[in-house]
Amino acid sequence: MKKYIYLAMLTVILASCEDNFLDKAPESGLTEEEVFSKYENFQKFFNVVYDGTRKSGNNWYNYNIRTAFPLYFNFWDQKFTWETTTDAADAGRFIKAQTFKSGQVSSFINMYTYDITRRPLLGSMFMSIRICNLALKNVTRITDATDEDINDLIAQAYFVRAFCHFELMRVWGPMPYMRDVIGPEDEWDLPRLSKYETLENVALDMDSAVIYFEKAGRMRRDLGPGQAGHLNHPDQARPTGVAAKAYKGRALLYAASPLNNDDGQTAWENAAKANWDAIQTAEQYSYALLTAADYKLNFVGTKYTNEQLWAWSAGTKTYNAGDLAGLMNGVFASNKGANSGVCPTQNFVDKFETKWGDPLNTEAERQAASAQGHYEEQDPYKDRDPRFYLDIIYNSAPIPGYGTAKIYYEIVNGTPRYSELLDQTYVGITRTGYYLRKIWGEQSVKNKTTPQYTDPLIRLAELYLNYAEAANEAYGPNTAAPGATMSAVQAINVIRNRIGMPDIRSQLSSDKETFRERIKNERNIELCFEGHYYHDIRRWKDAPNALSGTLIGMDIEKVPVNPSYPTGYKYTRLPLPANRQPHWKDAMYYLPFNTEDNFKMKNFIPNEVW
Repeated sequence: MKKYIYLAMLTVILASCEDNFLDKAPESGLTEEEVFSKYENFQKFFNVVYDGTRKSGNNWYNYNIRTAFPLYFNFWDQKFTWETTTDAADAGRFIKAQTFKSGQVSSFINMYTYDITRRPLLGSMFMSIRICNLALKNVTRITDATDEDINDLIAQAYFVRAFCHFELMRVWGPMPYMRDVIGPEDEWDLPRLSKYETLENVALDMDSAVIYFEKAGRMRRDLGPGQAGHLNHPDQARPTGVAAKAYKGRALLYAASPLNNDDGQTAWENAAKANWDAIQTAEQYSYALLTAADYKLNFVGTKYTNEQLWAWSAGTKTYNAGDLAGLMNGVFASNKGANSGVCPTQNFVDKFETKWGDPLNTEAERQAASAQGHYEEQDPYKDRDPRFYLDIIYNSAPIPGYGTAKIYYEIVNGTPRYSELLDQTYVGITRTGYYLRKIWGEQSVKNKTTPQYTDPLIRLAELYLNYAEAANEAYGPNTAAPGATMSAVQAINVIRNRIGMPDIRSQLSSDKETFRERIKNERNIELCFEGHYYHDIRRWKDAPNALSGTLIGMDIEKVPVNPSYPTGYKYTRLPLPANRQPHWKDAMYYLPFNTEDNFKMKNFIPNEVW
C-alpha cells in the first residue's frame, strides 16, 4: 500500500473540528501507521463522529451524529421542528413546516441529505458509520493505550454505528447494515434489509457496545449521586453501557411496532424484556427519575441530570439567538420578521388530562369530565395535568416579564384589537392560541436570561414507557413480563405519580386495546416536543389518521365576565386556515432520496418521491 492512499481516501469524506486532523495528517508527515497506532491520533480520527465539520464559504457546519439530535434539528435556519411537521403543532410562520405536512418535500429534500449548511442527516450518518467501521478494523493497531481506553473506543464505535443505522431507518426506512469498510472496488449499491432486520441489527450492535463498555468500566462515566464529580465527567457527553442498553430497548420497541413487526408476539416479548433489563441496569448504576420540582432541568437550566442516560448539552442561548428562531416566536424575541416558533394545536392540548385523570381527547370525553365537575370548556385550563403548565403557554398563563400571557383579541367599536402576544405586526405569532413552554427557557425580550439548553437523547422515563407499551402488547395491562416486578399499568403509574398525577383509572386499563390508547397518550405527553412524536405516529401507523384530520386552534375573545364566560374570555375551537392543514399520503412514512441518487441505484430500491 502506498504511504498515504488510505488517508487520502478518508479526506474525501471527512473533515474534523479537531484542527481538520485527517486533512492535515499527510502534510504533517503522519503515516497511516502513526494515525492508527497512537491513541491520541486515533481519538482525533474517531471523534469526527461527534464533532466533525465541513466548510461552506467562510463557515464550518456540523457534519456528524449531532445532525440527528432533535434539539440540534430544532436550531436550524429553516425554522421548523419535527413536531411542526405533524398535527402536534403549527409553525408560527408559513414556511416549510406547513409545506412538509401538506405532502410536499421533494423540492427541499437535499436539506436532509447532503446540504452541509442545513441538517444533512443522510450524509453525516453514512460518514459516521464508515468511521466506526474503520475504527473497529484498526483499533488493534493502537500501541500506547490501556485496555480500558481501547475497550471504550470499541464500545463507542459499536454504539455510534448502531445509532446511525437506527436514525437512518426511522427517517428513510430499512437500510443495508454496514459492518465492513467498503473500498473503491467493492459493490456499494447494496440491497435493503427489512425494517425488522435493520432494527434487530441495531440491537445486536448495542449488545456488543454493552460488552465493551462493561470491560472498559464505562457503564456510566461519572460517579453516582452524592459523589465527587457526579454528572461532571470530562467525557460526560459520550455514550455509556447504560445508554446502549436503553437504545437496544428503543430499537426493539420500534421493531415490534405495527409498521415494522415481522415476528408478531415474540417481537413484543423481546422488547419488553430488553426495556425491563435497561430499567434494572439504569437503577443498578444509580440513575433515577427527577422529582416533579426538578423535572424541567431535563431540558433547560443545567447541563446534565441523573435522569438522562445520554444527553447533549447545547450550551446557553440568549433570548434573541438565531438558534432559537424555530422554537421561539417573534413576539418573545422582539423579532418581527425572522422568528417562527412552535405553536401547539388544540388537538395536542386536548391530550393533557384533568388533574383527576379524565381524558379530554374527544367531545364525549370532555362532556363526561364536565359532568364530573372536572372540566369546563369556558375555563379550559383549570385543573389540568401538571405537565400542561410546564409545557404549554396558554392565555392567562403566568410568564416572567409579562405577568400573564395575553393571547386574545377584543372587539372595540366593531374592530378587533389584538393583545400583546397576538400583535399582528409580527409574522410568527400563534394561529393556535398557544405557544411552547417546555423547552422555551422562560426567556424573552422582557426577561433577558441565558439559560442552559440540553437535549435528553434518552432518559429513564422513556424506558418505563417503552416497557409499558411492549408489556401491554405481550402480556396485557396487569401482568408483569417474565422476570419483571411491575406490569404495564404499574410502569405507567410510575411516570404519572412522579409528576403528581393519579394512577391510571381502572376502566381505562381494562384490556390491551383500551390501555394501548392511554399508553400512547401518556407517551405523547411525557415526551412531547422532545423529537419522538413524528416517529411514534408513524411506527404506530397512526399518522394517516393524525394527518388526515382537521387541525384546530383556540379562538380567544375578551368579553365581559358573565355566567356564560366566567373568566372574561370566550373560548371557541376553530379550524386553522386551509393552508396550514395537513394532507397524508403513504409515501410520507419515510423521506425520499435525492432524485440523482435514485437513478444510481439498482439493488437498493428507493423510497417513493412525494
